[in-house]
Amino acid sequence: MGPLEELHSQKENFRNASQDQVVTKTHWHIAVANGLGWGFDGMDGVIFALAAPLFMVEFGVGIPELRSGGQIALIASVVGIYFWPWLADKVGRRTLLAVNIAMFSFFMPVAAWAPTWTTFIIARMFLNFALSGEWALGSMLVAETWPARLRGRVLSINRGTWCLGASMAGLISTYVIAVYGWRWGMTVPVVIAVLGIYVRSSCPESPYWVRTQDRKRRIKETLAQGRTLDAADAAWNKKAEKFSYMQLFAPDMLKSTLVGTFVACCSTCIFGTVGAWMPLYLKTEMGWSVAQYSTFYVAWGLVGALGLVTSGILADMIGRRPAFVIMLIEGAVFITLWVFTKDFTLLWVYGLLWSVGFLGFWGPSTTLTAEIFPTRIRGSGNGFCWSVAWVVGFMLWPFATVAMQQATGSFAAAFLAIPIFMIAMAIGVWLVVPEHAGKELNEISV
Repeated sequence: MGPLEELHSQKENFRNASQDQVVTKTHWHIAVANGLGWGFDGMDGVIFALAAPLFMVEFGVGIPELRSGGQIALIASVVGIYFWPWLADKVGRRTLLAVNIAMFSFFMPVAAWAPTWTTFIIARMFLNFALSGEWALGSMLVAETWPARLRGRVLSINRGTWCLGASMAGLISTYVIAVYGWRWGMTVPVVIAVLGIYVRSSCPESPYWVRTQDRKRRIKETLAQGRTLDAADAAWNKKAEKFSYMQLFAPDMLKSTLVGTFVACCSTCIFGTVGAWMPLYLKTEMGWSVAQYSTFYVAWGLVGALGLVTSGILADMIGRRPAFVIMLIEGAVFITLWVFTKDFTLLWVYGLLWSVGFLGFWGPSTTLTAEIFPTRIRGSGNGFCWSVAWVVGFMLWPFATVAMQQATGSFAAAFLAIPIFMIAMAIGVWLVVPEHAGKELNEISV
């Protein structure tokens, strides 16, 4: 045990988190904290989408302006989604998780009460920067503390709280936005500030990260004293001394980096389409009222949460790849049926059915990117994969979806691209990704 681990081991919550077989109260604290973070992430994103038809009218902007403004704000997300995990490799997971949650809670009401479209987008930039690293940090902390046999389901259930947040956004839209206006609705999530206090007080630092810092220190002292490293430390140090980007593209990491980036890019293209345009699609093309599509979002999120729970259980029981493929195929089938119907009842039925696979696959997706990188670059690896994906899925792909809408007069073609992405991802994961179910993180990569 190194000096940093000895220091942290004086605290009960760190000792609890170091247990790799027994689930303790500290494991539950970490899972609840991460789940709450995902929930508020879902609440923010969906409130933005649900409020879009209303603030578009107030600010006098159309679909192209909404797309462009959203993309400008997403630049901050791209920076943040790399910056926070990268910094976590340097200074640790726990403190940064609390910091960026607190920042988000501050900027949410600032955005809600922005007087103009320009100031609204600027506020969203700060908000996106603060929020974008939260889920990556939380997922890493869960992956690095929970027992391997339960890691898949816990990460997926945590991810499922995003859906509960989305459902909560539907309730806020129904009972706050529809009655008092979108500004009050976007102010509600400010209560997230309490989460920052909870994370800071209840969650320990990652034992994996602490041990990695002790290993770096031990190697540095050995070399400074002119002594020879043993074979394992010499091989590890040869990798770790390189800049993190260089490590990601080293021969032993290249496949993981490419696979993780592919999965992340497909995920954001898929979600970006639904997240940005579904409320507008239901309102303008299907004729649904704000109350109707808001109520649909409540049920859609709740059913999607069940999909994530199911995918997590399957990921630990039958493997990551089978769970991933099952969710993707289920979602692809029912979203296709959903696009080709205009019947109100069938829109509900197919919509809820495709939410199972559409949201369910995110459990194995985020589990994959949290597992495949070694602790020394787990943050940088996550940050790289998802920052590239943010550019592809949320900044570049919207040009294609808007172009399809402008050319056809409907978002149907954009929604039909989703099952294509889902099938491509299922094939790619099945053929390329190794099975990690039940493996300790150091068995996967060091």
